[in-house]
Amino acid sequence: MDTENLKIQIKTFFGLEQILAEEIKKLGGKNVEMKNRAVNCEGDLGFLYKINYSARTALKILIPVFEFKAFNQHQFYSKLSTIAWEDYLNVDQSFAIDSTVNSETFKHSQFVTLKMKDAIVDYFQDKFKRRPNVETRNPDIKFHLHIDRELVTVSLDSSGDPLFKRGYRKEQGEAPINEVLASGMLQLAGWDGKGNFLDPMCGSGTLLVEAAMIAMDLPAQIFRRGFAFQNWSNYDADLFAKIKEVRVNRVKEFTGKIVGYDIDARMLNAARINVEAAEMEDVIEVKKQNFFESKKELFPLLMVFNPPYDERISINDDDFYKKIGDTFKTNYPNTLAWLISSDLEAVKKIGLRPSRKIKLFNGKLETRFLQYEMYEGTKKVHKIEKE
Repeated sequence: MDTENLKIQIKTFFGLEQILAEEIKKLGGKNVEMKNRAVNCEGDLGFLYKINYSARTALKILIPVFEFKAFNQHQFYSKLSTIAWEDYLNVDQSFAIDSTVNSETFKHSQFVTLKMKDAIVDYFQDKFKRRPNVETRNPDIKFHLHIDRELVTVSLDSSGDPLFKRGYRKEQGEAPINEVLASGMLQLAGWDGKGNFLDPMCGSGTLLVEAAMIAMDLPAQIFRRGFAFQNWSNYDADLFAKIKEVRVNRVKEFTGKIVGYDIDARMLNAARINVEAAEMEDVIEVKKQNFFESKKELFPLLMVFNPPYDERISINDDDFYKKIGDTFKTNYPNTLAWLISSDLEAVKKIGLRPSRKIKLFNGKLETRFLQYEMYEGTKKVHKIEKE
């Protein structure tokens, strides 16, 4: 592996490609190129460590190491058998494979994953009379198999566990928002730590913690215990320690306020536990408050939230979203508010025309991330046109 000029593929969610590309450029990525749910770039080993540690909207970071075409199962196995697997995996290490398959030839991802596992194990058995173990839960080395029609790409997964697993979430609700999606939403909303932030339906507090991490410029993975690249034969512990030191020295003080409301006592308790795990008690305030009975207390204010689905609170969608709009108009003048929802009909009951609409996915749910601008005085609230 050429560690000075690595080809790198960084996976993300649909709709966050531009945000991720901007992050990667700021971190020093070369030849940055946006793809569907991914960003490709180039960099050295230190850069690979840096983006794993710092990139907020990255899900996993892959190094493609082998690419070929296969038109049947025999070719697939045969070509995998020619890879010098000892360059990437020690016989005493465990490994796992995850796969993404889009092919008429190879229809079942479980089957091709099993065939790749067989090819690796057989290779070691033939060459060394010993074989590495398969360990799906906590492998030393993780491979990613991607098949697009006949094109097969084998990559090393440098991250290991997906990068949304930041390490601070100890409690979660019935419908928690993913940390990477939360950070992407905040960056799309323009949150940069200047001013104040409110999540009026904060659930288990993910948006609050991610907002604080952005405001303080904390590395995304500061609470994470480890990465897959630390098990690679070329791992440079001193280099990674230096990168972390330089990055942590950039952390800054935040002088604004980050506040979360909720009416669900269980969720408030979960949010407080997560805030404490993130060591953010001095930065984030969580309190029991009905948003519909609240008034604007922080100036200037950015509001971003994920209204609860029926999984958490039994709601009448039309009435619920109408109340959101009424509260915006009556109690939050001169405020920029963003919310994410998969109920595209119900959000019309807010009664305001969104000034921006961004298509995102929350898990498998197609959603819209909507911006509302509330003005006071001469610049009136934008009312929705009746259809």
